[in-house]
Amino acid sequence: MEKNKRRDVKFDIDNGAEFFAEEVGIMHNPLKFIFDFRSITPRIDIRNKDYQPLVLKHNIIKMDAYTAKNFLDVLKKNIKNYEKKFGKIKKPEVLEKLEKEKKDSDKSDSKKDMPTYFG
Repeated sequence: MEKNKRRDVKFDIDNGAEFFAEEVGIMHNPLKFIFDFRSITPRIDIRNKDYQPLVLKHNIIKMDAYTAKNFLDVLKKNIKNYEKKFGKIKKPEVLEKLEKEKKDSDKSDSKKDMPTYFG
């Protein structure tokens, strides 16, 4: 058999389904990091007008510690390049406004919603 004989390898790539995450939770144990990417989607149900059902989807990615650290380095570099090209990443104004309204509402309603033993 020839020593330097080249073999062609054929393989297919399964890219999987695209997933948009609004949230991510990260956990770890001694062997791996677990990234729980979540997406919440409202559903319209014309049969029930009392509530709007929500669908929560998860995509879980598991990585060993070395790969997770490498992922962090790659993410930092990409964010740095993104901000160099497009400007600093900021929290959307509408989100800032909603958070401020919630905080103000919590301050003013804090005593109203307190449980009482006297009715």
